[in-house]
Amino acid sequence: MTNKICLVTGATRGIGRAIAKMMLEEGAQVAICGRQRGAVDQAVAELHAETGGKVAGKAADVRSHEDIAELFRYVDAEFGGLDVLVNNAGVGIFQSVSDLSVENWQLTLETNLSGVFYCCREAFPRFETRGGGYIVNISSLAGKNPFAGGSAYNASKFGLNGFSEAMMLDKRNDNVRVSYIMPGSVATEFSGHGTDSGEDWKIHSEDIAEIVRTLMKMPKRTLISRVEVRPSKTKR
Repeated sequence: MTNKICLVTGATRGIGRAIAKMMLEEGAQVAICGRQRGAVDQAVAELHAETGGKVAGKAADVRSHEDIAELFRYVDAEFGGLDVLVNNAGVGIFQSVSDLSVENWQLTLETNLSGVFYCCREAFPRFETRGGGYIVNISSLAGKNPFAGGSAYNASKFGLNGFSEAMMLDKRNDNVRVSYIMPGSVATEFSGHGTDSGEDWKIHSEDIAEIVRTLMKMPKRTLISRVEVRPSKTKR
């Protein structure tokens, strides 16, 4: 990954932060985004201190295609192109259909699904100028296993899985590889618990970063298009 230019969305903490750090350790140049300017600035400073790599970031809300267009122009200006896009930004709102507001439905679908489309749409012309690229979408096992209270989240992740597979078929002959990762329970702030909360039975963010590292190291002739990952053991 040396000198590859990578963009990781939702990378101020959790899975996105771990993926960004791994990429920097592998010699990549990394751009990150998050919704809050202060959180982005702090993450950039900490990632640079931890790895010594070239990292920059910009506040952007993936629900806004205008924000995303500005983000990609920022990456062009700071790095001069793009080789890898990791769509990690996501939200989870868990309510029954009867309790779910229109606003929370839209927030979930626009963040977890439309935001990915906006980013991919901007990435493709950049990939074309560099002869190819790689997109990794962070999905969830909730994209194949519905559960009570998960209507909006399930819909967004089922949609993301279908979108990822169709996009992979669209672009596979353009030297663009597309993979999606479907984690089960991950110990991050997203679930309301960190890895120091006594929930070490869960997957850790660094484990997902290791999967991304493996994907990036596969020969160009080979594509791991879907990865399902779950805790080795269930909570006792």
